[in-house]
Amino acid sequence: MLACLAEPALIDHDSLFATDVRERARHFLSGTNGKLGAYSDSKGHLVFRKEVATFLEARDGFVADPEHIFLSDGASPSVKMVLQLVVGGKDDGVLLPIPQYPLYSATMTLLGGQAVGYFLDESSGWGLDVKEVERAISEFRTKGGSPRALVVINPGNPTGGVLPRSQMEAVIQLCERNKIVLLADEVYQDNIYADNVSFVPFRKVAQEMGSKVELFSFHSISKGVVGECGLRGGLVHCHNVEQGVIDQMYKLCSINLCSNTLGQAAMALSLTGPPDNGPSRAAYDAEKDVVRGALKRKARMTHNRLNAVDGISCQPIAGAMYAFPKIEVKGDMLKKAASLGKPVDQVYCMDLLMNKGIIVVPGSGFGQVPGTFHFRTTILPDEDTLASVLDSIADFHKTHAS
Repeated sequence: MLACLAEPALIDHDSLFATDVRERARHFLSGTNGKLGAYSDSKGHLVFRKEVATFLEARDGFVADPEHIFLSDGASPSVKMVLQLVVGGKDDGVLLPIPQYPLYSATMTLLGGQAVGYFLDESSGWGLDVKEVERAISEFRTKGGSPRALVVINPGNPTGGVLPRSQMEAVIQLCERNKIVLLADEVYQDNIYADNVSFVPFRKVAQEMGSKVELFSFHSISKGVVGECGLRGGLVHCHNVEQGVIDQMYKLCSINLCSNTLGQAAMALSLTGPPDNGPSRAAYDAEKDVVRGALKRKARMTHNRLNAVDGISCQPIAGAMYAFPKIEVKGDMLKKAASLGKPVDQVYCMDLLMNKGIIVVPGSGFGQVPGTFHFRTTILPDEDTLASVLDSIADFHKTHAS
């Protein structure tokens, strides 16, 4: 599809692509005046936003307005744009999960607002306890702060946790009580591995609750089973957001004219896939099943193998692409970290790199309960490579961290 959109002359070659590919390419090009290399509407081409709206309607069970959808260069610019709207001064705070993807805390630093952390519950599979969020809000207000928004990453990065509906409902009610905006980072929604777990969109829950919570939902082509992160396709959907706010968002995204149009197309394609009755559908579904099956096996292998190591504990990897195991570190490594004046998990990760050639990320880069140590690793390598990596991590921990 992207080849046909970038070079429309390919559409006329019957032997190159299936009929559903060529027909859909013609449809998309008709919505871009036949020139994907030209600027689009600052929200993104309407033809692609309509595809996203179709996906949202099928997923959630109610209509989505394409004018409430903004396409962006990956989800990150959309996150930054919404945070820019939310933060008006140094006393404005946004509640961020700990651990959390550092995009949020870094953006808060750039905007001059305050990152207000709330701890996820590791013992319950990195669940979200509303009482912990209420504590963070209360303490922030006591210090004179104004909580403006709450960020939830579901499925979780770096945790791999997936929120149950009961916790999502409690989050929505909390945002309503406190009159704060909800930002739902749902870029890993197609990455679910646990048999007893399913992804539920915050938009669907809010609608079914009859909630008026202001909700911004983010998605991306970087994850799922395609993982086309370099194409930089993403989006934000606005739910229960006043038109005046959407107008201001339009002004902000207009500063950059538009997001890249190949990324826009890729975002639309990744969400809807080929037509159900088309010649490409069977191959498309078969390939996705292979990729998803491998990810599911690797999630289980990583969880089981890490937990088999004395001194490492890892919660189930229910979703996303990562494990965030807790590590016990003793003896010489503790002394080394103290002598260097560096976090223990940072020294652990550097020593793992130097001794085994394996790169993992220190838990301190994402935030963690004080006195605990973690690292983030991914389940993305092929199964043989991942098994070798896990063997090396086990050997390193036994010989260097005890």
